[in-house]
Formats: sequence, C-alpha cells, structure tokens
Amino acid sequence: MSEPVIAADVKRWLYDIALQGEDEVLAEMHALARERSFPIVGPEVGRLLAQVARMVGAKRIFELGSGFGYSTLWFARALAAMGGEGHVWHTDGDPENTDRARAFLERAGIADRVTFLTGDARELIQTVDGDFDIVFCDIDKEQYPSAYELFADRVRVGGAVIIDNLVWSGRVARGDESDSSRGIAEYIARMWGDERFVSSLMPVRDGVGISVRRR
Repeated sequence: MSEPVIAADVKRWLYDIALQGEDEVLAEMHALARERSFPIVGPEVGRLLAQVARMVGAKRIFELGSGFGYSTLWFARALAAMGGEGHVWHTDGDPENTDRARAFLERAGIADRVTFLTGDARELIQTVDGDFDIVFCDIDKEQYPSAYELFADRVRVGGAVIIDNLVWSGRVARGDESDSSRGIAEYIARMWGDERFVSSLMPVRDGVGISVRRR
C-alpha cells in the first residue's frame, strides 16, 4: 500500500488548527459532509479561499462546482467582511445541492451575495457576462482541461484561478492513468505553460493550484 501524501496525524493536526472558530452553520456543513461522504474542501482550503479573496480585493467570484455551498460560504463571508457589492456565483448539477446551499447561506445571512445556478458549470459560466476576480474550479476532474479553456480568459489581470484536488491523493504523481488523473495532469500542464499566469501548486489538503493573472 502506498504511503499517504501527508501523514495521518499531521493531516488531523492541520485540520484541527483550521477548524478553530467553527460556528453552527459550518458545524452542520461538516456533519453533513461526514454523513454523506460528500467531498468538501474543508476548513484548511476554506480559509485559503477567504484569504485569496481578501488579497485580490475580490468583488466577482465564479465557482465551477459548489456542492452544497461550503466553498461559497467561505467566499461570501470574505466578501461581506470587505463590504461593498461583492458577489459569488454558485453552481452545481444537482438541484438538491443548490437548495441545501441556499438554505445554509440564508441561515448565515449572506445569501443575498450569491446567485445560485443549477446545471453544467461549464455551460453556466458562459451565461454570465463580464470578467471575474476569482474563478474557483472543483468539478469532475476529467473536465478540468475543457473548463480551463472557458475561464482562463475570464479572469482579470491581478485576479486568480483557484483549483482543488491537484494532488489527487498522489495518484497523478504516481502515474495513474484514470480519466480523472489524466484530466488533472493535463490541467497542470496548461496551468504551468500559460504565460499569462504565475502559478503554484500547494499540498494543502488534496492539493490546491493558484494561478494569478499577470497580463
């Protein structure tokens, strides 16, 4: 059996640190994710999303693959803390997830900062006009390359692309040939080769890529 990318005890320690300050809404989201084995980005990445939103002064954030609104909550709270008219577009293919997301964000008092869209995120981004300060991507991994072609031009100079699961439990590094791993590998190649962006791949949770547009 292959070794974990991050030792289990260290992984738990990092999670517990990021979990500090968990409130009632986040606690229920965490519980729902555990109950349904639903893949959320967790508090480690959630804090990073909020941090990047603040760093780039985000006002327009588009999410491709929002699930039941966990990442949306972190983004929307960051925008609310900065004031102004910041807005997030939440997307998911399952209407039940859309309904759950709306309910969670209404309880958190920030649903007015979010547009909830149901369907294929790659199609939905084409229905929203204008550029974005942040594009966050967490859809099916084999769809990453085709999604990149749709959103790379939509990020303003100084804005950022954030993409989850690039480490993919180490499968990409070990040469896995599944459709998901190949999609991630192709995305990484495009991310690294696009001279409009300066990119990094950080082993936060399951690997987060951040590309800041420089021109």
